[in-house]
Amino acid sequence: MIPNQLTVFFMTIYLLESLTIIVQSSLIVAVLSREWVQVKRLSPVDMILISLGICRFFLQWSSALHNFCSYFNPDNDLWYIALIWEFTNTLAFWLTSLLAVVYCVKVSSFTYAIFLWLRWRILRLVPRLLLCSLIISCVTIIVSAIKHYIKSQLILQLPGNITKTETLRTFLGKYYIGQHLAMLFIPFLLFLTSTILLIASLCQHLRQIRHHDTGHSNSSMKAHATALRFLAFFLIFFTSYFLTIIISTKYILRHKTSLFWAGESIIYATVSIHLTSLMLSSPTLKKVLKVSCCGPKLPEAPGTATP
Repeated sequence: MIPNQLTVFFMTIYLLESLTIIVQSSLIVAVLSREWVQVKRLSPVDMILISLGICRFFLQWSSALHNFCSYFNPDNDLWYIALIWEFTNTLAFWLTSLLAVVYCVKVSSFTYAIFLWLRWRILRLVPRLLLCSLIISCVTIIVSAIKHYIKSQLILQLPGNITKTETLRTFLGKYYIGQHLAMLFIPFLLFLTSTILLIASLCQHLRQIRHHDTGHSNSSMKAHATALRFLAFFLIFFTSYFLTIIISTKYILRHKTSLFWAGESIIYATVSIHLTSLMLSSPTLKKVLKVSCCGPKLPEAPGTATP
């Protein structure tokens, strides 16, 4: 298939975004791994970030391979790459929702018993929650693998019957979309709950600032603002992706026209922005970025006097 100029334009943007996301994910993993080796421990947020970085790395590679290979060779069945993409995609959503929950627990100023207990136990709970996210993603993969096996066996039993084969593929495709949306809806509810609780905490804190204007209040406000900025980026990302999944049931995205590549460019632009916001929210990553952009501070030359 020879792409037209508009398709080539969006394909180029998508390719550049993919390379950017791969570099960002690699940087997150490299920096936090070095920190882990030096300090021998990681904060709960950094545990999730390093897991998310690894997940995003493989997710972007599988996305690029599947999209380009299926476009230039549509007759080739790339179900194994699709399974890798689905696994890493589901895991990425659960990890990002988990990160939103951790931000909510750490930043919110609620004094309810459940929040105090979570704040005290969060360091021990994060490794278990990461394992639960991995198990849920593995279950999704098993279901998808069974679906692919059933589809391949039924298609083999209908040789030459194009009408029944296309009907079967349409039915299984819609079943897959429904199952995938259901699996993504649960982490979305977790994210939505965390967002509402953080907004409620911020409003409660604003009322307290009117009576007490202290430095601690200002630092708490900054923490709330950082968390809400991160959640806002994820909200844009999740909404865009959710809409893309819904539209993918239509003709346009199945046949990978220029609109398909435009949609991919939009969704992965938000992914790149989301990763950037994560890097800026981590003190360790932010410090590395500052040194990389501004360069190390040069020592003052001997004999020079400061005014």
